Amino acid sequence: MSFLFGSGQPKRTSSEKVAAAETEVEMISDMFNRLVESCTKKCIPRDYREGDLNKGESVCLDRCVSKMFEVNVKVSEKMQEISGARGGGAAGGGMGGFGM
Repeated sequence: MSFLFGSGQPKRTSSEKVAAAETEVEMISDMFNRLVESCTKKCIPRDYREGDLNKGESVCLDRCVSKMFEVNVKVSEKMQEISGARGGGAAGGGMGGFGM
């Protein structure tokens, strides 16, 4: 119960909070860019002839994105479990901060 009385983890300064937020934005942007590149390469042929996605491409993209998010959640949970076992106490949720 020491965390209730302020003797828990030290407070982070504003510059540390900004740096952490910038790092999180970079990680989320990187994940998004990798997701787009990977799923586009997998699901959309290079010689497309239509302006809109067809049903097969849409389903493929939906499944690809869903799998990427599921894997990200599982990896985040495992990393937090390992960090907690070491006594680190990782901050943030799964999905790189998406809170899913």
